[in-house]
Amino acid sequence: MPRLTHALAILTTLTLAAGCSASDVEEASVAGSASKEADQDPASPFWVDPDSSAAQQIQLWQREGRTRDAALLRKIADQPTALWPAGEIDPGPTVGEATAAAAAEDRTALFVAYNIPHRDCGQHSAGGAADADTYRRWIGRFADALGDAKALVVLEPDAVAHIVDGCTPGEHHAEREELLGEAIDRLKRQPHTKVYLDAGNPSWIKDPRKLVEPLRRAGVAKADGFSLNVSNFQTDAVTKEYGRRLSKDLGGKHFVIDSSRNGNGPLPGVWCNPPGRALGTAPTTRTGETALDAYLWVKRPGESDGTCEGGPDAGQWWPEYAVGLAGNSPD
Repeated sequence: MPRLTHALAILTTLTLAAGCSASDVEEASVAGSASKEADQDPASPFWVDPDSSAAQQIQLWQREGRTRDAALLRKIADQPTALWPAGEIDPGPTVGEATAAAAAEDRTALFVAYNIPHRDCGQHSAGGAADADTYRRWIGRFADALGDAKALVVLEPDAVAHIVDGCTPGEHHAEREELLGEAIDRLKRQPHTKVYLDAGNPSWIKDPRKLVEPLRRAGVAKADGFSLNVSNFQTDAVTKEYGRRLSKDLGGKHFVIDSSRNGNGPLPGVWCNPPGRALGTAPTTRTGETALDAYLWVKRPGESDGTCEGGPDAGQWWPEYAVGLAGNSPD
């Protein structure tokens, strides 16, 4: 079942259980989408998913009378966030449906390709493709589904940084770099796709020079740039300065920053679902920096980092955490 259709089906089940009719659900979905189109910044180039987890939660809470919490979640639901078809054997349906919806609005769809073998070296987001050939097929289906639509893909969060910090065993390094380079080549065959190879965050690999050669071996020269702070909480100022240094060492390569949850910066010693965090800079290409192409919401605010601090599995929607992020953020 296509992802957006599946999302509406889930919402229908939830609201019918609450005593609402299927027609009520459909009307609410249409109204929510229309409201989102009206509220979206006309200058934003990015597509807003009308059936995101935040959008569904808003509709459910409105029906339950939780209007204050529903209003807070608008801070998330009205912003463009990346799609992560990481657990899907064939990402094509999710990617294709999103790009078609974005193209209909003449906007750019945001994605994360996150399926590299030995992903997250056995930690909260462990998994990924079973082997190199499985990954090649997966990224090929991903790219095919992009077609000629406008898209931006953040490629394999943590993959290069885990080479540098040694978390990924050395016997996998050469294969990983080869696969990343092939993925960039394949994605860049799509005429309107931009690709940013992930480079970790400033608190992880503190000296950006250590990333230079691994990024080069992984094909960053063929990408549009690199991404920073994905799923992390480092401030814009700290991340931007780090990005400038790495860009200089890479011959002026451009970069993007994940600002989805960095409004209050990091909580020292806690990287997984830290309490008291806030939403950061809204997605925009107006950065005021030549090498900084965009602030993006790559991590979807409200999705768990893993089973820590009371959270569900990594990537699962956690409405209480989402409300906390929104509530700690300025209007």
